[in-house]
Parts: sequence; C-alpha cells; structure tokens
Amino acid sequence: MSAAGGGNLLVLVAVIVGLGVVSQLLSAKFRVPSVLFLIVAGVAIGPEGLGVLSVESFGGGSGLSTIVGLSVAIIVFEGAFHLKISKIRKAPAAVLRLTTIGAAIALVGTAASVRFFLEAQWDIALLIGALLVATGPTVVTPILKVVPVRDRVAATLETEGIVNDVTAAILAVVLFKAMTVRELTPDVYLQLFAERLGTGLLVGVVVATIVWALLQYVDLSPDNAPQNARLLTLAGAIVAFGAADYVFSEAGVAAAATAGLILGNADLPYEEDIAAFKGDITLLVLSFVFITLAALLEFEQLFALGLGGVAVVVAVMFVLRPLLVFLSTRGDRFTFRETLFMSFVGPRGIIPASVATLFAIRLQTAEAPTNPAGADLLVGTVFLVILVTVVLEGGFARQIAEQLDVIPMRVLIIGGGRVGRSLAERLEARGENVVLIEDDRSTLKELRNDGFTAREGDGTDIDVLQGAGAENARTVIAATGNDDVNLLVAQLARSKFDVETVIARANNPSNVDAFEELDVETISAAESTAWAIDNVIERPALSNWMSELGRSGDVQEIEVTDENLVGKRVVDVGDELPSGVLIALVSRNGTNEVPSAEVELQKGDHITLIGRTDAVREAIERCGKPV
Repeated sequence: MSAAGGGNLLVLVAVIVGLGVVSQLLSAKFRVPSVLFLIVAGVAIGPEGLGVLSVESFGGGSGLSTIVGLSVAIIVFEGAFHLKISKIRKAPAAVLRLTTIGAAIALVGTAASVRFFLEAQWDIALLIGALLVATGPTVVTPILKVVPVRDRVAATLETEGIVNDVTAAILAVVLFKAMTVRELTPDVYLQLFAERLGTGLLVGVVVATIVWALLQYVDLSPDNAPQNARLLTLAGAIVAFGAADYVFSEAGVAAAATAGLILGNADLPYEEDIAAFKGDITLLVLSFVFITLAALLEFEQLFALGLGGVAVVVAVMFVLRPLLVFLSTRGDRFTFRETLFMSFVGPRGIIPASVATLFAIRLQTAEAPTNPAGADLLVGTVFLVILVTVVLEGGFARQIAEQLDVIPMRVLIIGGGRVGRSLAERLEARGENVVLIEDDRSTLKELRNDGFTAREGDGTDIDVLQGAGAENARTVIAATGNDDVNLLVAQLARSKFDVETVIARANNPSNVDAFEELDVETISAAESTAWAIDNVIERPALSNWMSELGRSGDVQEIEVTDENLVGKRVVDVGDELPSGVLIALVSRNGTNEVPSAEVELQKGDHITLIGRTDAVREAIERCGKPV
C-alpha cells in the first residue's frame, strides 16, 4: 500500500500530525520522552510496517528535503531561542567543560568507533560523530520531570542539551558540505567552514535585528499584537534559514541558530506568547521529522550494522559518556553518585534525527552521488543510538536514580549570608539538595559564582518560596539576620506548605519563645555562641574535637529498618560497623540515651552515628535510612 496523488498526500500529512499529537499525549501521561513513541509510530506506517509512507510519498527526495530542511530550521531556532545567557551563567562551571571538552571527546570518540567497528569512511564517521554530540532538552527534560535530582545536576544536564543541540547542528552541516567536495584540503575545508558559518552568522544577525526592530517600534495592532509577534518571529526563523541556504547550501542551520539565540536573549515583547507558540509548532515539525525518518529506515539497515553497530552503541553509552562526564565535572560540587547518574543520562533525540534525516535524503539524491551507501549507514547508526539510549536511559532513568540514591529531599535556606552559606556547604557535602533564597544581588552573585543553587527573591513571599520548591521541601531553615523575617518564613512554611521540619535562627534571645510557640526548632545565635566559647574555656579538648569533626567527620541520625538489626545488641552491631564510626545515641519512644553495650535495637529506633564522613556514610547504607 502506498500513498500517491494530492488527496492521498493530504491524508498522509493528517495521519502524521495525528500520530505526532498522540505521541505527545502518551509522553505526558507516562513521562517518557516523546521520541520513543514517535519512532514507534514512524516504523508502524513506514516501509517496515503498513508501508503507507516512503520518500516517493512526497514527490521524491528533493521535495522531502525542502520540507525537512524547513522543519530543521524551526527546531534549531526554537532550541537556540531557549538558550538564555543568564541561565548559562547560573549553571555550574561543569557546563562549559561539557560543551567544549566533553563535546570534543564525544565527536572524536564516536567517529573513531564508527570508523573502527563499522569500517566507515572518515567523512561519514565524523558526520555521525558530530550529530551524536547532541543530547537535546526535548529528551532530557522529560527525564528530569520524573527524576527530581538536585538543581545543580538538572541545570547541568539541561544546559548541556540546549547548547550541544545548536553546536552539533552547525558542526554537522559544515562536515556534510565537506563530504560533497571531491578534493578536500585544509584550505578548502576552512573556506567551507568560514563561508557557511560566516554567512549564517551574518544573515542570522540581520534577520534578528529586523524582527527585533519591528517588534519594538512598529505598531502591531493592539488587538492582534501577540499573534502578530508570534507569526513575525516564525517568519524570521524561516527567512533566516532560506536566505542563508540560498547563498551557500547548508548555511541555513547556522542562520536559524544565530537568529534564535539573539531573539531569545533580546527581551522581546510578548516573549512568553512567542515561546509557547514556537513550542507548539516545534512539536508538530518534530512529529513530522521523526515519523519521516521511518520512511528512510529499513530493518535491513540496522541488521547490516551487526555486532559493529552494537559495539558503537556500547562505546557511546558506557565508555565515551562516562569518560567525558567524569573529566568535565572534576572539582565541582557533584557527588560521585551524581556524576555516575549524569554518565547514564545522555539520550540522543531531536537534532541527530532531524538533521540525519535531512542529510540522508540529500545523500540519496544528486547532491552527493559519490556516496549513496553513506545514507544507509548514517540513518542506521543514528537511529540505533537514538533508540537504545532513549529506551534504556529514558525508560529506566527513575530506577537508575533510585539505585544510585540521587533523589534527595529539598532543603530551603532563606538567607545566603555567612550562616546560610556555611550551613549550605555542610549540607551539600552530605549530598542534600540545597536551595538558597537571597534578595541581595551582590550576595546572590557570590553564591552563584561559588557554585551554590541560589534563587533571587524575598523569602517571605509565597510565590518565591513556591518557585524555590517549598511544596517538596523536607526542611526549611530561616537563617537571616532579621528575626521578623525568620518568624514569618517559619509561619509560612508551617501553615502554607506543611513542611516536615522548620528551623529558625533567633538573633535576639527574647524572641525564642515566639518561635517555639509555632513548634519551630529554634537556634539562639547568642546562646550558641556563648555555649561554644564556654566549651573552649572549660572543655578545650571537646571543643577541638568537635571542630575537627565539622571538618572531616559527620554525625547522622538514622532509623533502623533492616530486619537483620532488630534484636541485636549494640555491641554486636558495633562490631559490624566500618572502622571509625560509633553508635553515640539511641532514641526510642521520645527518650534519648547513650546506649550500653547490652541495649537491644528495635525496629523504628533512631540511632545517631558519629565518626569519619566516609565511615558514617557506609554505616548508613548498612543500617537503615537517614532521618
């Protein structure tokens, strides 16, 4: 069965759009990247399924190439539009290394794997490597909605995806053009690169400037201004792509990316309307591109890759990705488990599939007649990596995160001064998901520069607290130097968000009673300081030991949940604990006691462990869950 004629083509387009919408709905319901459902839908109606979709359905390769080219322009423009410079500045320093050193490792390593395992020519191998650099936000974001990791981890993965989406597309188009030149020398390559990138940048800047000027200074008709702004921006993306591609083939992607980046950071009027509209349009063209990919894919292409294709996937997922993540995140505030989690979350999706579709069509036409077999290898390899990474990393991300224990409850600290900052350092060292709220911009800048997750705003504002994640917070700590602010924060945390643990700093000892009336754990700054000084005078050894403990040790309270511990004596459990950790306290039914060796543990007991940080963490894994 095949589609032919205008009527059948219209029905085919309607089917593709319908399947795309259904795939998006299924994605939202099951919280799985939509790419997976789009691929299944494409295979179902492609040559390996019902056979209603093929290259000939759109009048041959040239017609489909144009349609897919425009789709790619919209996809790249939308990705660049969301690439906010301010967001990059807030992201950890690891993002810069991931998008430079990490991207280079992914490019070279993937190309070498394709060359070695699949015996591909270097031009095709490098093209595949460039495309598979991209880990786009459209496949990463659904994963992060299901797996609420620390903000620092989420920001790193999302920003990496947005940046690499754009850079991979631009790099790939330059490499593709180089493939069509029979005699390629370094001079010719540099010329091709300069022509396409330079033209794309120039056209993108010009189009973005015109669109910005029209939106700022031209009356768009007050009644229809949002709609006109949306249409004008969409037209800008298409015009930028078409104009640049007319001057130099394959320069359009760079132009669309440049225009999107500039307009996305230009503080446009009706920006939210534009972003929402662009997102809806992108979902439609994504559906078209992914389902169209099935028209070029035959299972024979996948089977032809054989064990070499499997080896490429293994190299990409289990060698290159961990290598580049561990190298890029060294020295940042990531725990080993978080780094391992990021190593297992690198699904490929939108850009590799859409640009690979475009290139495969052109490789099968007269544009590159010297390499017709390259299209099969390109589509087969890219499709295989996308399918496996989306299924394994997207489908099992939650289980991976739970196994690695990287889903901590959120801790909100209101006040990023010396007290709040010091507390955040200690909590983060234990792997807590800490978010600071600070209204002073200079302090906020210092916190972000030092790698803390910090939100700007007034901690007594319900919207600010909600935006920072108060609804999902396990602990809220009011640590400002103003007791009135701390008291109001404590009240909001209790009454509006029903937070399990609320702790407040009382700067004036006379205010302690007011806090305690709210059932808030209260720390009096004056009494704590006096207690510390008294320890230095009367108990210097204890004071020095506690200071050392704060630097290299840890104290944790856990609940006994392991049935193997129930009924055991403290002395027996102590013998099984790692060297360097002790059971200092046992809490049961509201009473606390320093346990004797003969005390038997019961299920639900809270025990306090004290010792070296690494030993305490190992003991926690053996004994139960942190309180």
